[in-house]
Amino acid sequence: MAEISTSSGPMANRLAGQIAGPEPTAGLKDLFSYPLMQAMQDRRTRRVAQGVSLKSDDLSHGSANAPSPLSPVEEAILIAATGVTGAVMHDGPLIKPTGLPELGTPFLNSVGRAASSADNAQATSMFMINDEGTWLIERPRGQASIDLLRDIPPRWEDRSEADWIAMANAVKRKVYDERLDAPREWPYYLGWNAQHSNVAGTTIFLPVVDNTRQYINAILILLSEPKGKAPLFVDDFSPFRPKTFVEWGVWFAMQVGLAPYIPYQPIGGIKRIQQGYFSKDVPAPFGTLATARTDHEAFLLLQNLLLVGEGLRLGGWVHSAMLPPHIMRRDPANGIFGLGFREHGGKQPRRGRWPPVPASQPNYVGIDGFLEGACPPYMSMDDAIDSVLEEKYKGDQAYGNAKLFGRAYKDQGKADSFLRQASQFPKEAVAYGKEICNYVYDTYGRFPSNTDAFYLPGIWAQFSHLEIEYYDKMSQPWFYSRQAEGKKIWNRR
Repeated sequence: MAEISTSSGPMANRLAGQIAGPEPTAGLKDLFSYPLMQAMQDRRTRRVAQGVSLKSDDLSHGSANAPSPLSPVEEAILIAATGVTGAVMHDGPLIKPTGLPELGTPFLNSVGRAASSADNAQATSMFMINDEGTWLIERPRGQASIDLLRDIPPRWEDRSEADWIAMANAVKRKVYDERLDAPREWPYYLGWNAQHSNVAGTTIFLPVVDNTRQYINAILILLSEPKGKAPLFVDDFSPFRPKTFVEWGVWFAMQVGLAPYIPYQPIGGIKRIQQGYFSKDVPAPFGTLATARTDHEAFLLLQNLLLVGEGLRLGGWVHSAMLPPHIMRRDPANGIFGLGFREHGGKQPRRGRWPPVPASQPNYVGIDGFLEGACPPYMSMDDAIDSVLEEKYKGDQAYGNAKLFGRAYKDQGKADSFLRQASQFPKEAVAYGKEICNYVYDTYGRFPSNTDAFYLPGIWAQFSHLEIEYYDKMSQPWFYSRQAEGKKIWNRR
């Protein structure tokens, strides 16, 4: 195994000094004896947390229990289900079947996470909400993620409760001292979620996706196709508006049927087609790019959490979170205790047709000092692309650290050979990528135009110790027996 450098940085400092504890407890032994296939079969939505009462006429239940928060180790194991897990390997080709070079550097990270993500972007941040406040679960990258494993066993089955808690404490960063919350009614909560969701004693995991970096990366990957096959990008929120003499000539030819109709604005104009590098035959409208599949990781992470929650014998369910304006904004004086994302940009024309939502609306670009998008006001669009290139090729992240890159290879020589041969983004792709990103920002006052910089999938996962007395009265024993047994196994109150 490659040598691991000495820990450094804020997350590593939080972990420093922690030493592996005693043998695994009964709870940990129980968790690691639970088969994955059984977890998938047993997983159900179980909503009623300890301390919750329900009004349902003759089916009503009044709880005599106090809320029972998850223990630190239970939360720590759930946090791990969203965290880094070790090295990845580039097991793809470097040459296309045509004999041309294949882009060998698509990833944004060289360390794996508990769920797959597009181009290993790991763009999903998890916020954890409990009785102690609202927390950001930080995403260590590059060497920093490996350094976190230096003082504790890397394999989960070898960790003690102290190890689990130390690892969680290293990545937890408190954002606010209270729960994210809002009035218990529509449009903040939907249906019976107002009575079950985000109640005392529960722990919630809320995914928020940084679309900016992977959006840029996806654009550059598409533009790295061979000359004549790289797609021409099209703004499908805007009709074709000729600007140059040549474009006016094409526009006139369209009107009299001498040229094909161009319905939307080609970014870079007709000149990009004339150059021959980018093809009009396979265009790339922003509508089809959408979130660049960056949000898929969030849903896979939520499934991880549900299966691990089943293994921990917890109640768990995924349901609608509060709507984006209320969960992203923060105004405590007016009772809005959201995440406090900065809103930036968005152009609304004084007259004429507004572009579709969200292009006409302010953009959620980050939480200052916690999460900051690769876009204005934090950086220009040119700098945003340069920062993605820096992180990929020159920093301590994906391809800039040869030893880190080589951890999953049989020997360092194979990893070094891959890095020598792997092609990077061609200069034409980078130049056109900057033109595209600047066009979007200049046109709409925000980046991206078709999605928010920080995208809210709109669902969250809640975990709790169940109100066993309710399930005793209402359900078959098989539906809640594991959770009832968990009270003794995990010493829950």
